[in-house]
Amino acid sequence: MPHDHHDHLSPSGHPYRPDDDHPLTYWQQMEIAVRELLIEKGVTTAQEINAQIDAMDARTPSNGAAVVARAWTDPVFRSDLLTDASAATRAMGFDIGPMKLIALENTPDTHNIVVCTLCSCYPRNLLGLPPDWYKSRAYRSRTVKEPRKVLAEFGVTLPPATTVRVHDSTADMRYVVIPTRPAGTEGWRADELSKLVTRDSMIGTGLAKTPGAL
Repeated sequence: MPHDHHDHLSPSGHPYRPDDDHPLTYWQQMEIAVRELLIEKGVTTAQEINAQIDAMDARTPSNGAAVVARAWTDPVFRSDLLTDASAATRAMGFDIGPMKLIALENTPDTHNIVVCTLCSCYPRNLLGLPPDWYKSRAYRSRTVKEPRKVLAEFGVTLPPATTVRVHDSTADMRYVVIPTRPAGTEGWRADELSKLVTRDSMIGTGLAKTPGAL
């Protein structure tokens, strides 16, 4: 067979990998059909669609880090963010679209962690593409049942008295965690603080970096 090369190298020197060919799913077929219909009707163009995909792929957690750093340094913005995160982030130029965004603030007494039990709903405009583990069945199912064990596997061990709250994202609602500001950062500028904010800390599976970790 042409692809029975499990123990052989390709001409490039790399091992052969099995083909990943499989029939399109129902939703993949629907996406193609709707996209082609929109283009045919003149609602959009293939170039506009590709531009939007490129723009989405270019987003990174640095957007969210900028939001967190401002919340750490600007009490008025922090209040606005906790009241209406959609409006507050939009005012910074990060438009999350029609979805409702909710900011969750970690405190010494409460640690928040975000999951999407149904699929992979995620604030991509702020955090970029979701990591593979966020979409995995193991993370989606275990986080709601044993959040402390999941956090421990990410290297986060919390005091027994700290309450862990799990928040389930939906198709029209997203969450972003505002991690606790690290000690020893008094007087730091927002651009300096943003370097301490990690993607995982804004999901809740991690903590912000300490100044010595830079």
